[in-house]
Amino acid sequence: MAGVGVAGMAALIGVACLAVGCSTIGYYAQSVGGHLELLSRAKGIDEVSAAESTPAALRDRLALATRIRDFAVTDLGLPDNRSYRRYSDLGRNAAVYNVTAAAELSLKLETWCFPVVGCVGYRGYYDRAAADAEGAALRARGLEVNVYGVPAYSTLGKLDWLGGDPLLNTFINWSEGELARLVFHELAHQVVYAEGDTMFNESFATAVERIGVQRWLAQHAGDEARAQYAAQDARREDFRALTTRFRDRLHALYTSAASDADKREGKAALMRELRAEHVKIKAERWNGFAGYDGWFERANNASFGVLAAYNELVPPFERLYEREGRDFKRFYAEAARLAALPKDQRHAKLQDTSLNRSP
Repeated sequence: MAGVGVAGMAALIGVACLAVGCSTIGYYAQSVGGHLELLSRAKGIDEVSAAESTPAALRDRLALATRIRDFAVTDLGLPDNRSYRRYSDLGRNAAVYNVTAAAELSLKLETWCFPVVGCVGYRGYYDRAAADAEGAALRARGLEVNVYGVPAYSTLGKLDWLGGDPLLNTFINWSEGELARLVFHELAHQVVYAEGDTMFNESFATAVERIGVQRWLAQHAGDEARAQYAAQDARREDFRALTTRFRDRLHALYTSAASDADKREGKAALMRELRAEHVKIKAERWNGFAGYDGWFERANNASFGVLAAYNELVPPFERLYEREGRDFKRFYAEAARLAALPKDQRHAKLQDTSLNRSP
């Protein structure tokens, strides 16, 4: 999946757990250590740009990121804090590696519960080998597993005193539109967060990123950047449509009265059909674009479960933005009001098209 936003708060979990005491100390210790190592590499943008050893291309990207960061505050009402005001080169292509898992005949993700963030459908590791080891342990339990690199994650603004979340080498060279949407997505997590509700949180941040990037491109980007983003977004929409269609078919199969044997046979047929359709759309609409190849090769219940978290509630959030007069302050306030409700109530009210503005 391209352009994934926050998929783990490992550092925040670790700091919280070391503060209050948690049972699996090794996991939290690696979380704290990994984030502190990330921060230790961070330097102010002005310092990096002034260094003679800094390539001109990186200086240009940092200047662009600074303009995007300022726009997030002035035009989108996102937090004006230390996040994305520094730069860190991690020497690897992912900030953290997430592990997700689901049963053989279910799209429901396994969850892990932590202080501060609540229950989430993933575990985050700074070391790929540790993530792979966790994945192997979950497979040994008969679960389907997805281990994937995440370019950025949010600490929800809680660690601003440590310097906030820096810009990273893992995404700084993305296209202009993709860079903007990632920054907007991660900052949105600092505005509204519902404990233990990954779908609500990720869908809210995705809605903010979509709205924000369209504003940025319309007001500040050149024709080339707009065309590049349009092509990327078209592929992303094709990907969403294709995977959503098959996710729904898999869910219908898994929740049907069919025997487990028939479900397994039907699942295998659907996965063959999914991969065949990917090959077709890649040739006919994507001009051979191979960026999604890995996802389709490894697709399983765990990877389908992650997709639901990011996209399921985006349309209701976009309707809420329109209903609040495209006013970000009112939109964020209403989203925060919903986040304070019990999970079932917040989802029901969000999806209710007759939802009224709060007084």
